[in-house]
Amino acid sequence: MGDIGERKPKVVIVGAGMAGLAAAHRLQSCSGDILDLVVVEAGDRIGGRIFTSEFSGSRIEMGATWIHGIDGSPVYDMAKKAGALIPDDHGGFPFPFERMDGLRSEPLTVAEGGRVVDASMISRISALFSHLKDLIASGEAGDDSPSVGAFLRRGFQSYLASREIGADWTEAAAFAMYEYGERTYTAVDDLESLDLAAEKEYKEFPGEHITLPGGYSRIPNFLSSRLPAGAIRFGRNVSLIEWRPAGSAGIDPVRIHFEDGGMEYADHAIVTVSLGVLKAGLNVTVDGAPGLAFSPPLPEKKREAIRRLGFGLVNKLFMELKGGGENDRSPFPSLRMAFDPARHVASIPRWIRRTESIFPIHSGSRVLLAWFVGGEAAEIEKMDDDEIIRGIHATLDGFSPPPRAAAAADAAFGKIARIRRSGWGRDPRFLGSYSYVAVGSSGDDQDELAKPLPEGGISPAPLQILFAGEATHRTRYATTHGAFLSGVREADRLIQHYGLRSCGF
Repeated sequence: MGDIGERKPKVVIVGAGMAGLAAAHRLQSCSGDILDLVVVEAGDRIGGRIFTSEFSGSRIEMGATWIHGIDGSPVYDMAKKAGALIPDDHGGFPFPFERMDGLRSEPLTVAEGGRVVDASMISRISALFSHLKDLIASGEAGDDSPSVGAFLRRGFQSYLASREIGADWTEAAAFAMYEYGERTYTAVDDLESLDLAAEKEYKEFPGEHITLPGGYSRIPNFLSSRLPAGAIRFGRNVSLIEWRPAGSAGIDPVRIHFEDGGMEYADHAIVTVSLGVLKAGLNVTVDGAPGLAFSPPLPEKKREAIRRLGFGLVNKLFMELKGGGENDRSPFPSLRMAFDPARHVASIPRWIRRTESIFPIHSGSRVLLAWFVGGEAAEIEKMDDDEIIRGIHATLDGFSPPPRAAAAADAAFGKIARIRRSGWGRDPRFLGSYSYVAVGSSGDDQDELAKPLPEGGISPAPLQILFAGEATHRTRYATTHGAFLSGVREADRLIQHYGLRSCGF
């Protein structure tokens, strides 16, 4: 148990995202005025990879979008307390929001060139893909394939071999379409990089998947509102953290250096930066380079865990359709695109050929959304708006049905007026979107990343550096749930260390 003397132990939390704010809120709730609590944030806002915004009269999420399961979910509980789910006095929501009608239903699947894909074939491929995913989640996929991608491809080839008739190219295109959707969930550039064995450990809370009428940012705003005034300090970009390894003592064992030359002393630092920032920190060699360095360097086991774990990039592209009044509904369908692997429509750019769909953010909305992953997500960060709009127009033209089929397709695709996109990869505070367990890694690496320093807790100054964030949670990584629970985990570690009363939210 730690000793609380006349001087308050100081805890500095690095990062005001979900993990950092969850830790700060927990410590404040449980310690009251016993700890000196500071949150340092490199940017000018809280929330991290949660960022609610507005576009063309609708509320949109630039980052985290869904609460994946509400039964027993602490994030859902926070959303209720934050008022993010409350309708107005008339029982509705005055501001339309992204996916206010839930998951899209009855999407229109169109093959490259404009032919509407047979619904029965899509149903077969969907059932096959769901079956393969169930095998992976249950641990029944076997160990013959090292990656998710290899297992899925093997399952598809077995399906083709079982058919008594030749496969149409649209079957391969439809299966690839589902693979592209899976990339969005997992943030991998290629499913061949996603470890098969680790997938069975991933968990979601049961129940409905929802988006938030009041915006996801309501949750970090709620958490931060419970902190003392001035506890969060913006524009404090941490470049180096000094700590004392086991066997060395001293007052204020942690020194936190900022990019502007300032310094903060602390007894404990809870580091909640992204895995992308930690990866970049392993290679920091020049002043001003992105990433967070440690002195002495992190133990080699932790450095190897950081290297092995995957950190992917996912970006969202919002598009406003031309024409129509503010309240006019758009006929644009939920369009899923089956790209021909052999006969490309030349005008469709390469950077959209692994995007699964383009769909209204809710039924009738004039705002469309497409997701980009990996290399394509990085590419659209570098392009100007006009180039992206031209590429989207070429894609919609390439999937527009011939005039005689237009009525059957019910797809008046229209033109794009303007766009809004995220850029998580180019932002030095994140350098990507969320983590995954890469081939060659495992959940053990997530556990290693979560271990505090110095190792073993036998130092005269234990728990100097604690680690939180979605990448440190073995079963709920890549989610706000994982981030939230990891922050609570590290706060509870300090609460136990100082023998403080157990408390909740």
